[in-house]
Amino acid sequence: MLLRRESHGHFHVNYEEYRNHPEWFEDEYLMPIPIFDELLSLLSRHLSKQDTNMRKSIGACEKLAVTLQYLASGTSYKRLQNKYRISKKTLVKLIKETCRIVWKVLAPKEMAAPNKESWKRISEGFKDNANFPHCLGALDGKHIRIQCPRNSGSLYFNYKKYNSIVLLALVDSNCLFTVIDIGSYGRENDSTIFQSSILGQKLNKEALDLPEEEELVFGGPKMPYVIVADEAFGIHRNLMRPYPGRCLPTDKKIFNYRLSRARRYVECVFGQITSKFRIFHNTINLQPDSSILVVKVACVLHNFIKRRALNATDGEKEDISNQQNMTPILQRTRNSGLQIRNLFKDYFNTLGAVPWQNDQIV
Repeated sequence: MLLRRESHGHFHVNYEEYRNHPEWFEDEYLMPIPIFDELLSLLSRHLSKQDTNMRKSIGACEKLAVTLQYLASGTSYKRLQNKYRISKKTLVKLIKETCRIVWKVLAPKEMAAPNKESWKRISEGFKDNANFPHCLGALDGKHIRIQCPRNSGSLYFNYKKYNSIVLLALVDSNCLFTVIDIGSYGRENDSTIFQSSILGQKLNKEALDLPEEEELVFGGPKMPYVIVADEAFGIHRNLMRPYPGRCLPTDKKIFNYRLSRARRYVECVFGQITSKFRIFHNTINLQPDSSILVVKVACVLHNFIKRRALNATDGEKEDISNQQNMTPILQRTRNSGLQIRNLFKDYFNTLGAVPWQNDQIV
């Protein structure tokens, strides 16, 4: 069966047929044909190998197709072997090698370290799309189900009663990953993971190259740029979380609503990668290092595909300014996270109010 790969293998039999049916191609290989061709052109030099006297090498296009099929379906190596007529041993090596190359080639461009200019662009996106100014991104963690490694005890066993590694992600308002941290034990909580991550350490050391503090409105206090997160994270002058409790006054409920509108983007991204990369629907039967690599590649491919699919035209933005008094937020500006949160709360209840916010907190 394996020797008949070029005559009976799924890639050799169906690839050209899929290219004649774009809908089928995208379902099979995760992306439209033009994006696939662009990706292949970037990776081809790294994936190609020379033929030998013993056998003909597997082509770059076939390697990429098999890897994308593995990520898209989450099927086992055994089933991929029967489908593509490539031995299981070769598939394991091929997919791992391709994933490493994808990450190495795409990560520097698709997930480059943010600087002041890119942080400002992200902030403008949240201001336009989520009505939350000075927002640098939405932060949250996602448990990725994995097979329990040998001799690991309960390290990977999480509160949801399965073994996992954690994907901690910061995303922008275009549903693109800005920063990711992958591989923490499932038993750890999001706040602990964040504090030990490079992002959290740089935030605490003020080494993230964030934009300088600026006024939200003319004549108001200078406000820092912040990340929005849920109640699992600790508050910081550059990290906002909701007010705790149920029976809150109206102004605090409005702040929580406005923060949740900005934070929803990270939940949307997690839903999108799970829907597209169906390998996340089941347990990943790989060792933790290989599982981390698979998650990294899924994230960078998501950015690669999403960035090219985004509509270049921006819709008309609603003018939400009004003439209410800004006096409540005219306070001192070198404040703790709690005081910064109160300043945002006052802003969202005065000049930063949107017409529908009171209807959403009833």
